[in-house]
Amino acid sequence: MADLESDLVERKESLRGDNPRKIRQAVCVFANDLPDHQRPGVVFVGADDAGAPVGLEITDELLLQLADVKTDGNIVPPPTLTVDRRVLFGTPVAVVTVMPSDAPPVRHRGRTWIRVGPRRAVASAQDERILNEKRRHRDPHFDAQPVPTASVADLDLRRFEEEYLPQAVDATALAENDRSTEERLAAMKMIAGVEDPRPTIAGILVLGKNPQDFLPAAVAQFLRIAGTDLADPVVDDGRCSGPIANLLRSLDDKLLAHNRIAVDFTSGPVEVRMPTYPMAALQQLVRNAVMHRTYEGTNAPIYVYWFDDRIEITNPGGPYGALTAENFGAAGHRGLPQPDSGGGDAGPRTGSTLRRGHPDGATGSAEQWAGGTRLPRRAELGAVHGGGPHVMTRTPLQRMRATSATTESPPGRLAAGATGVADARAAVTAPPRIRRALRRCDAFPDSPHSRNLHGDRAGPGTAAEPSGTRRPGYCSRRTYLTSCLGPTSAP
Repeated sequence: MADLESDLVERKESLRGDNPRKIRQAVCVFANDLPDHQRPGVVFVGADDAGAPVGLEITDELLLQLADVKTDGNIVPPPTLTVDRRVLFGTPVAVVTVMPSDAPPVRHRGRTWIRVGPRRAVASAQDERILNEKRRHRDPHFDAQPVPTASVADLDLRRFEEEYLPQAVDATALAENDRSTEERLAAMKMIAGVEDPRPTIAGILVLGKNPQDFLPAAVAQFLRIAGTDLADPVVDDGRCSGPIANLLRSLDDKLLAHNRIAVDFTSGPVEVRMPTYPMAALQQLVRNAVMHRTYEGTNAPIYVYWFDDRIEITNPGGPYGALTAENFGAAGHRGLPQPDSGGGDAGPRTGSTLRRGHPDGATGSAEQWAGGTRLPRRAELGAVHGGGPHVMTRTPLQRMRATSATTESPPGRLAAGATGVADARAAVTAPPRIRRALRRCDAFPDSPHSRNLHGDRAGPGTAAEPSGTRRPGYCSRRTYLTSCLGPTSAP
C-alpha cells in the first residue's frame, strides 16, 4: 500500500463523489493487465494517495458495495475479484484484489481501460489488438485445451500416422514433410505444443487409446425398446465407446442390425428394397449428435432410443446462438431450414426424433419440428433421403408415363402413394438425356417431341381444344417437382 510507484495499486479514501466510478475503472485496468504482469492488482479503500490509512469505518454495507462492482453489469466480462477487510498499520481498510482476466479486453461501460504509467487511460486500437491476442492465447476453445493428467503415451500414434494424417494432409505435402511426430501432433492440435506435449481434448477424442479414462461422457448409449415408452421391455442394450471413429462404427452396427429391410419382388420385374428408416438419415443424425454435443461441465452420454414407432436421439448441450425452441425452423434465422425446404441441418440441437408414418398424409419431404426431426416412412423416405436406387424399378420413360397418368390429382396426392413417390423421384433423377427432354417440354409444350415423350400423340389441339391446352398425358418438369416435393418447392 505504501509503494507509490507501483502500477498494481490504487488508493481511495472513501466511496464518496466520483470514487465508485474510478474504482470500477481501476478494476477494469487490473483485469486487462496490458503490461502482462500476471499478478493481481489491488484497490485500497480507506487510504490516501500517500498510502496512509484515513480511519474510514469499514462496514458490511461498504463491503457489499465493493462486491457489487463485479456483478452490477458495468464491467463486461465480469472480473474475478475478492473483497476483504484488513488491518494495516493498526487501522482497518477495505481491500479489493483483482485477478488478471483470461478473456480480455474487459470493458467498463463499453470502454476498455488500461494503465499508462501512474494513470488510467482508454485503450487504443493497437492496445485492443494486443488484448485480443492475449485472450486467444489464454482462453483456447475447449477441444484445444490440454488434459492435465494425459501424456503422449495415451495416444494411438499408429492411428495418427496411418489413418488420420493421410486424410487430413495432402499426400505430396506429407511426403515432403520431415517433421517429428511431436511436431506433427502439435501442428494438428492433438497436443498443446512441442514444449508442452500434453494431449488436447481433441487429441484424446480422436486418437486416445481409451478416451473414457479422461472423458467419461464420451460414450453413446443405445437401447432397443419393444414398445413406445421407456417403461417397456428392453430387447437390446449397447454402450458405444472408444475414439470417435470407433464410437460411430459401433453406432452404425447397432442401427444396421435393427433397421429391417422389406423386399418386394412380386410387384415388378426388379425387386424393391425398402428399409424401415433410410440409413443415410440415421447416420447424419447420430453424427450430428456426436459433433454438436458438449463435453464441458457434464458426464452425460449420447442417448439413442429405438422405439417401435420412432427413434429418439439426445445429446448434452443446448441450442446454438440465438436458436430457441420458439424460433426453431422460422425463416430468417441463419443455418435453419426454411419451412418448405424439406430437410437440412438446423445446427446443434438437444434432441431428434424419427417417426414411422406421417401425421398428415406424406408429401415425400422431411418436416423439421422444434422437438426434433420427423420423417415419413419407407418409400417416402427413400424418395427424399437417398433411397432412390432401391425404389426406381422401371425405365425412365415408363416411370414418366406412369407419373403423367396421375398429374390431374392435387399436388401431394401423388406423393402419398409409394409408387407415385418412386416415379416422381425417378423423373427428377432421370439421366441427362431425359432431363433435357423435360426442359424442352416446358419450353415447347405443344411440340411433337413433348407429346410423344408423354404419350400424347393426338396432336396439339383442335377447335374444341385450343393449342396450348394441357391434354391428359401432359406433365411438365414443374409438375413432377410439385408432385414430388410439394407446390412451394418447385423451381
